Amino acid sequence: MEASMLMLPAAAPHAALALGACPKENAACALDGARARWSPLHGDLRDAPNAAALDASVHALLDAGPRPAVIAHDLQPGGHGTRLAHALADSLGVPALGVQHHHAHLAVVAAEHGLAEPVVGWALDGAGLGTDGTAWGGELLWLDDPRRSMRWKRICHLPALPLPGGDAAVREPWRMAAAVLHTLGRGDEIVPRLSPDVGVAAAVAVQRTLACDPHAPTTTAAGRWFDAAAAALGVHRGVQADAQAALALENEAAGWLAGHSTPPPLDRHGSLDLAPLVASLFDVPQWRRASGAARFHVSLAAALANAAAAAAEAHGVRTVVLGGGCFSNRILATRVTERLEAAGLRVRRPAHAGCGDAGLALGQAWVASWSLLHGIAPAAPPSVAAGG
Repeated sequence: MEASMLMLPAAAPHAALALGACPKENAACALDGARARWSPLHGDLRDAPNAAALDASVHALLDAGPRPAVIAHDLQPGGHGTRLAHALADSLGVPALGVQHHHAHLAVVAAEHGLAEPVVGWALDGAGLGTDGTAWGGELLWLDDPRRSMRWKRICHLPALPLPGGDAAVREPWRMAAAVLHTLGRGDEIVPRLSPDVGVAAAVAVQRTLACDPHAPTTTAAGRWFDAAAAALGVHRGVQADAQAALALENEAAGWLAGHSTPPPLDRHGSLDLAPLVASLFDVPQWRRASGAARFHVSLAAALANAAAAAAEAHGVRTVVLGGGCFSNRILATRVTERLEAAGLRVRRPAHAGCGDAGLALGQAWVASWSLLHGIAPAAPPSVAAGG
């Protein structure tokens, strides 16, 4: 995303400056009424040159517009964006507010469409810190009408999976497939199913990690479920770039769906219990893995739509919003949208800022601006004072 300006259909009540996602795919946003001004896109903020570039971008935004009444940031306690937000807030004499990552993803949609009503929405991505200190990423949330309050709540989420090896599980999707087998009580299958590709030593180590560490970190992230499905099908068991396995899985599914007028049957009638679906993909022959990829996509889309429709009815809302980087997957976004619209619901997705972390700062600024009007902070980092 290059430095740019966007005019929103509705004005925010207070000027706000938001520092974006932490640590990857970061851009800052200054919000003044209905005008949103963007910084250029920065790389991983754990790298000093990118952190310095964010510093420079933020000061350029400050110099070019009105003084913000609030500084917004992601919840990551030790992240550069959080530290910078608090330093700026101290120097300007304004509050710094942490905005939960997935709340911000859905607020991007609310800001871009000028929504002034309660909504429910799915925020799906690879990871974002939740208010409980765990890694979220498959969240169905309810958001109140911003004119009335900035209340929000987590309705439900995708099942949590352990992350064997922590960050290594992001780089090596086969670890997530192993986590699925472990979750189902089938840990004894990890070595025979995965060692031919990853080696016996690695497979044994992950099997032992999962069996011996009941307090391992977990995640509800949709991105990790895509990784698990891809690895189970043998599409990508190791990656060199973010979302590589998910993109390969989408390409397999798209090819199959383009050649078939009838979609594959839904697994478990569109249940959010994804582990049996992913485990079944291990037994799909390689020559049929495209059909397995398609089945994963349509089953997941049905599960997401079913849950959102039920939540909309339960909370008396008519609009469902979809945000987070996983909705850059066209199959998923299209099928969820079609099912919800067939149920008589309005569906809104990001229009300009994009569904990924590059646009997150707009949602942060929107939430912080309205939160200041109501005199409340939307969320608190688990341990800002401790720095992580």
